Amino acid sequence: MATWPLPTDDDKENLLLSCRYDDLDEVQGFMTKFGSDALSSVRDDNGNTVLHMTCGNGHIDVLDYLLPLVSPSVLSAQNSAGSTALHWAALNQHLEVAQKLVQFTGADLIDIKNTAGRSPLGEAEMIGWDEGAKWLVQEMKLDETSQHDVNDNEEDSSMAMDAAQDVEVEIQDADGQVAKMTISGGATT
Repeated sequence: MATWPLPTDDDKENLLLSCRYDDLDEVQGFMTKFGSDALSSVRDDNGNTVLHMTCGNGHIDVLDYLLPLVSPSVLSAQNSAGSTALHWAALNQHLEVAQKLVQFTGADLIDIKNTAGRSPLGEAEMIGWDEGAKWLVQEMKLDETSQHDVNDNEEDSSMAMDAAQDVEVEIQDADGQVAKMTISGGATT
């Protein structure tokens, strides 16, 4: 097993800046010199990780490089405000970044709330990012509830949901605000 040198504080700061400013060569150089454990352990004074810096700034190339290398704990790491990298992607309206994070980690990442009580979906709604909020809702693991007629033995064809039908969803945030969204089940135009 290879023994890696320990990065200095300057090395760590430079790594975070490289992630923030999309300097893939520098990120790769850090990885080559210090290894993936060091890559996963770097935090700034506010607890932000390499993924916070990368995702908050929408750097797909650096994200693609980091995802298979960082520890699974970094994927859901919360900074001092309780925000994950997905919160930052949502706040800065980086849809492709949000999609890659959720597809890599799973939809449970969508449910993590920060100290303000907001999930990444709540952050997207708060800033009016409808495209991102709609996508996050579609990815969420929502409990399916079925509606039954008073007489369960009778099938009511009007109750059957057509796969092409639009579905209206209401989501309540931590402050009690309700957001309504329509998810289209039909063909895209």
